[in-house]
Amino acid sequence: MKVVVQRVTSASVEVLGKTVGSIDKGIMLLVGFTSGDDSNIIDYMVNKVINLRIFDDNNGVMNLSVKDVGGSILSVSQFTLYGDASKGNRPSYAKALNSEQAIKLYEEFNDKLRKHVKVETGIFGSYMQVSLINDGPITIILER
Repeated sequence: MKVVVQRVTSASVEVLGKTVGSIDKGIMLLVGFTSGDDSNIIDYMVNKVINLRIFDDNNGVMNLSVKDVGGSILSVSQFTLYGDASKGNRPSYAKALNSEQAIKLYEEFNDKLRKHVKVETGIFGSYMQVSLINDGPITIILER
C-alpha cells in the first residue's frame, strides 16, 4: 500500500464536471494498493495517517496531526502509484492490485479513517480532476 499525503488548505475532486468530494484544512491522500495488501496494512496506514504530525503547533513546529487540528481528509484512489517506468517509457501497472480487490481495501481504509475524522472521497475507478492547494508545501509518501 502506498499513500501520498499532502497537507492542504483546500482540496476537491470532480467527476464529469461535478464536485464529488471537497475539504478545507486537512490532508489529501492519493491511495494505491498492491498484491499482498490486507486489513493489517490498512490498520497500520490509518494509524499512521491520522497521527502524522505535519501541522504546526503554537510555536510553529510541525507537532500536530489532522485530528488534533480538526482537519478533514480527501481520499482519492490512484492505481498509478504502482506504475513502473524502469523499462521503456510506458509505465507497467502489473504491481497495482486488480480493481475488484482494490475497491474493497479502499472502502475499508476510508471507513476506518472515518472513525477518527471527516473523510471525503473521489469515485473509485472514475476519471477524476483533482484540485488542491498544498500548504507548505508538505508532501509525505507512506509505504508498507
